[in-house]
Amino acid sequence: MPVTRRQFLNYAATGTAVSTASGFSFAQKREVIKPDKLESGMTVGLVSPASNAAEDEDILASIEFVRSLGFEAKASPNLFARNQYLAGTDQQRARDLNTFFADPEIDAIFCTRGGYGAPRILPFLDYEIIAANPKVFMGYSDITALLNAIQVKTGLVTYHGPMAFENFTDYTFEQFEKVLRNPQKMVDLGEPPNFESGPGRVERENRVTRISRGIAEGRLVGGNLSLLVTLLGTEYEPDFDGAILFLEDVYEPPYSIDRMLTHLWLSGKLEQVAGIAFGKFTNVSYGSNTFSVEEVLRARCENLGIPVVKGLMIGHTQDQTVVPLGLTARLDADERKLTLLEMAVK
Repeated sequence: MPVTRRQFLNYAATGTAVSTASGFSFAQKREVIKPDKLESGMTVGLVSPASNAAEDEDILASIEFVRSLGFEAKASPNLFARNQYLAGTDQQRARDLNTFFADPEIDAIFCTRGGYGAPRILPFLDYEIIAANPKVFMGYSDITALLNAIQVKTGLVTYHGPMAFENFTDYTFEQFEKVLRNPQKMVDLGEPPNFESGPGRVERENRVTRISRGIAEGRLVGGNLSLLVTLLGTEYEPDFDGAILFLEDVYEPPYSIDRMLTHLWLSGKLEQVAGIAFGKFTNVSYGSNTFSVEEVLRARCENLGIPVVKGLMIGHTQDQTVVPLGLTARLDADERKLTLLEMAVK
């Protein structure tokens, strides 16, 4: 007998696992686990769970980048491995991640880059080892699959944030510091960088647009839109109920963004969330006879009856914030702000 939405919400509220008629099992809710904050002198392990850089020198630069932040850097055994568009085999990439979570000398794990391949290793991760050894794990883009799977399976807070393949801007460094190294209880996430306006000069590039009014609080869930949709219907799908959903993407035309948001809508996810914070949709390919991205977002989200904003500094952009998955935040669409309501790390 199929489980109704009301029954599912009742089960979810009590942490009970349920199965649908299709046999898909919704995992129990887990206690949130926060890793220790980052401190100078810690050892950061570098992994490539998806694709790899074309040149070894780019990987060496990523190691230097970690050291420039005041950390020791340790390369995973397969950091330089390449297998067509993947950074080694699925087993190699999963083994690197499992090894670094188990290694007591590794304090945090940064990804070098995204690309493609992270979803392929989800069945090979040792979630018991990960849960027993909480550490900061950070990345974005294709890494969205890992961020959500680890959070769902273990309760560990994971971090949608910059990777080691490109330098921090002043803004990105400031966001990194106040979320992970000098944590504050309340942090505005993804607010636009300071802009000095003047006669004939206004901010054009980083504007936050209100799609619909309202204020909501909930757990942060999301990441790259393409990857999040890939997780639907799997055991790694996050719990959308009452969440603040944040989404971003790159190189996607409006019709593709429309298709993926429609998928979320048809699967009932958009009606479950408490609010939606869209980050950047960068390098959008506009052809002829097309809606704009804003028109797509309004058509799909404006009538949901929840607060929705667009344009926060989340995603494939040089100025980038760090978003902790699994922690509570407030989305104030009237003020165009997303505020973290608790410390992101211990």
